Amino acid sequence: MAAPTQFACRTSKNIGITDASPAYRPLPGFHTPEGSLRCCVYSPDGRYFAWASTEKVTIVDASAGHIVTSLNVENVYELGFSPLGTFIITWQRPSKTESGDAVKNLTVWRVIEGDHLEGSDDRNIVGRFVQKSQTGWNLQYTRDEKFCARVVTNEVQFYESSDLGTVWNKLRVEGVQDFSVSPGQTNSVAVFVPERKGNPAAVKIFNVPDFSAPVSQKNFFKGDKVQLKWNRHGTSLIVLAQTEVDRSGKSYYGETTLYLLSANGGFDSRIDLDKEGPIHDVTWSPNSKEFGVVYGYMPSKTTVFNTRAVATHNFMLAPRNTIMFSPHGKFVLVAGFGNLAGQMDIYDLEKDYEKVCTVQASNASVCEWSPDGKYLLTATTSPRLRVDNGVRIWHVGGALMYNEDYQELYHVTWRPQSTDVHPLGNPLTPVPEPHASALKYLGTVKTPSKPAGAYRPPGARGTTTPLAFMREDQGGVAYVSNGSTSLGGGGASFGKPRRRDIPGAEALEETMLPGAAGVDGDESLSKTALKNKKKREAKKTKEVADKSTGLSPGENGGPASPSPNRTPGRSPERNRDGRKRERNRSRTNSEFRPRSQNRARGSSQRREGNKKAFDRTANANGAGPKVNAFAEPSGPAPDVTVTTPGGGTPQEKKIRALTKKLRAIDDLKMRRAGGEKLEGTQIKKMDTEDAVRKELDSLGWTDS
Repeated sequence: MAAPTQFACRTSKNIGITDASPAYRPLPGFHTPEGSLRCCVYSPDGRYFAWASTEKVTIVDASAGHIVTSLNVENVYELGFSPLGTFIITWQRPSKTESGDAVKNLTVWRVIEGDHLEGSDDRNIVGRFVQKSQTGWNLQYTRDEKFCARVVTNEVQFYESSDLGTVWNKLRVEGVQDFSVSPGQTNSVAVFVPERKGNPAAVKIFNVPDFSAPVSQKNFFKGDKVQLKWNRHGTSLIVLAQTEVDRSGKSYYGETTLYLLSANGGFDSRIDLDKEGPIHDVTWSPNSKEFGVVYGYMPSKTTVFNTRAVATHNFMLAPRNTIMFSPHGKFVLVAGFGNLAGQMDIYDLEKDYEKVCTVQASNASVCEWSPDGKYLLTATTSPRLRVDNGVRIWHVGGALMYNEDYQELYHVTWRPQSTDVHPLGNPLTPVPEPHASALKYLGTVKTPSKPAGAYRPPGARGTTTPLAFMREDQGGVAYVSNGSTSLGGGGASFGKPRRRDIPGAEALEETMLPGAAGVDGDESLSKTALKNKKKREAKKTKEVADKSTGLSPGENGGPASPSPNRTPGRSPERNRDGRKRERNRSRTNSEFRPRSQNRARGSSQRREGNKKAFDRTANANGAGPKVNAFAEPSGPAPDVTVTTPGGGTPQEKKIRALTKKLRAIDDLKMRRAGGEKLEGTQIKKMDTEDAVRKELDSLGWTDS
C-alpha cells in the first residue's frame, strides 16, 4: 500500500502534521511543538521535516514523526534542504561582531552527523558564509548534490558539496545579478545580467564546469529583473523579464516579456502573446514538452505552448491569473486568486482539454496539487487575510473532502513525494467519501437566494447592458489601453475625461452642452479671465448688431452723428486741428449702481439715443426717410440686450425652476406609461404636480 499523502501547517502557536486521504488525522508519533515558531520546511525528497524556534532547529522523520536531530542555532529565519536531503541550510539575520566584522549568518549542516568542520566543535557543520540579503539567500545544488553554487559580486562561485571551505570553480560574469542551476542530468547554469549604461540585458547558459563561452545567449531590453524557470529535464529555460517602471504608462507594475531558450543553444526566441497586458503566470508541464501562460488585461487569456513557442491550445477568456499542472501531467488548473473571485477550472489534458469542473475557493492565498494528483489543497493564510483562516482539500472532481479552521494560519504545504509512489490510475472514479468536517462545513454554507449582480442606476434598470460595460469574455468589446494613466488626455491636463475608442463603432462627434464653456482653451482659464472673455464677446455681439442697423456707438452710449468739424477718416478722439482730445475720466454715479440697473439704464439710453439720431438726421436733410443715409430698417429693430444665464427678476427665476420641475414630472409619467418601474422618490415627485401648477398660477404663468 502506498504511503498516505501528508501536509503540515504552521500557526501562531504550534505546528501540526496531518495524514490526508483517507484518514485525515494527526501523524501518530509526532509531538506538536508550541511557542514562537518562525518557519518550517520539508526536504525535497520528503524524508525529513524541520522547523525553527527561537532556541534551536529540530528535524523529524516525516513518516514516523520522531526526532532525528536538533541543531543548536538561535534566531533562524529561513530553512532549506539539499535535493536529496543530505544537508540543511539555515539563515539568520545579518549582524556584526564587537570588532565590526560581519558574522557568517548562513550555515550548511549535515543532517546525519559526519566529520566536523575545521575550527568548529560541531560535527554537523559543513560550511559558513556571509549572506546579507534574504532574497536568494539559499545555495543552489545540482540534482545529484555533487556541486553547489552561490552568487557574489561579478561571479558565481561553485563548491563541492562536501567541502565548502574551498572554491571549486568560478564563473566570471561582469554585473551578474541572478543565476539558476538546472535540475536535469546535464549540469547547466543560467546567469542574468541587467541593463547597464545603455547595454541590453542578457541571459547566458553555461555548461558546468566549461565556463569559457556560453552555449546559449539571449540579449534584450526592458529587463530590470527576471524569473528563470527550467523544465524538469533541464533542457529548456523560460525567462520572464520585468521592468520596474512601465515607460508607456500602461501599467503601474512595469512591463513583462517572455523568452524561451534551449540549454544546448539550438533555439531561442521571444514568445509572442496576442493579447495586450501583463503576464500573470507561467509554468512548465511535468512532461517538459509544454508550458502554460496566463496573460493580458482582465479577462485574461490562457495559452499552452510547446518547446518551439508555438501555441497548441487556447482556453476561453476569463478572469484568471494562475495556471498549475498536476504532478502526472493529466490535469491543468486555471484559477483566479488574489483580488479575483477564487474560481478554479480543472481541465483533462488527455481528453482534448475537456473541462472537468469549476471549484469556488474564495479568499484562497495558497493552492497546491497533492503528490498523487487527485486532490487540491487551498488555504487562507495570514497576514494576507487574518480572518477565516483554514485549510480545505478538494477532490479533482470538484467535491470538498476536508475542512479545518485555524485562528492564525501562516504556512501550509504538502509533503513532497515521487509520482512513482502514487500511480495515477483513474482519479475521477470512484469518488471517495468526504470527511465529517467537510459535511459539517457544507451544512453551514448558505446558498444565496438571489444571485448578486452589478449595481445599476435607476435609469439603467430593466435594460440590456451596453457592450462597452460588459466583460470581454461575456461578449463585450475588447479593452484598448491608450497608455494614459491620468484623468486628462495629456500628462499635465486634468478635468478633461479620457475618451474611450471602441473598435468597430462609429466615431461620435464631440458635442457641447448648451451654456457649457468651450474646450479649446476655456478649460485653462480662471474664473475672472472667463468672465472677462464673456464680456468681450457680448460687446462684439452688440457692435455687430449696431452695424446691422447702420449705427455706430457714440461716446455716451448713444449714436454718433457725422460732425461737420470732423475730417472723414480721422480718429474720433482728435479734433480738426489734429490735437488729441482728452477723455473724461471722472466716475459717474451710474458706475456705483448695481449691474442689473446699469444694464437696464444703458439699454434705455441706447434706444432713446437711436431715436433722437434718426430725428436729427431727417430734419437736417429736409427730406423724407427715403433719402436719409441713416434710414430706419423696414422690420423691427433687433433686440441687442445682452443677457446672462440665471439673469432676470426673482419671480422669473422661480417660474423657470417650477417649469423645469414640471417637465421632469411629465418625463416620469411617460416612463411609467412605458412600463418602467420607478423609485419611491420618483413617485413622490410626481405627486407634487398639482402643488407645482398652483404655485405657477399664483405667479401669473400660463401654459401656452
